[in-house]
Amino acid sequence: MNNCYCEEQMDYGVSPYVTNVKKKSVYNYNFRVTLWTGRHFQMTLMCIPVCSDIGLEVHKDTDQLIRIEQGRALVKMGNDKCELNFHQNVCEGDAIFVPAGTWHNVINIGSMPLKVSSIYAPPHHPAGTIHHAKEDAQREHYE
Repeated sequence: MNNCYCEEQMDYGVSPYVTNVKKKSVYNYNFRVTLWTGRHFQMTLMCIPVCSDIGLEVHKDTDQLIRIEQGRALVKMGNDKCELNFHQNVCEGDAIFVPAGTWHNVINIGSMPLKVSSIYAPPHHPAGTIHHAKEDAQREHYE
């Protein structure tokens, strides 16, 4: 069961915007929402249920910064989908830097939903994206 769902949120880009990212992350219960989408980068918020993950992915032309806002996770990265030779436990306040072309996954190893914020440069999702559950994100990716 996905325990990461709540009311709609909105994308505040490309207007100037100031917010408390940690607070926005903690109160986000959607799998993924775009918080701010500019012309050159984008911030998303994610809620990863217990025993779930972001999903193994690679962004060929996109650098990414993932910050753990609440919870504990295991990060796996590598140059090949089948050789994720970088493994590290992370917790609240840690930042994960993912170079373009690097396969990566973030797995919730804690006892509560994992809350993360993520910056993509350039933007990766359409402005206003809301994925209530991981299945929504996967379905959109394959359409």
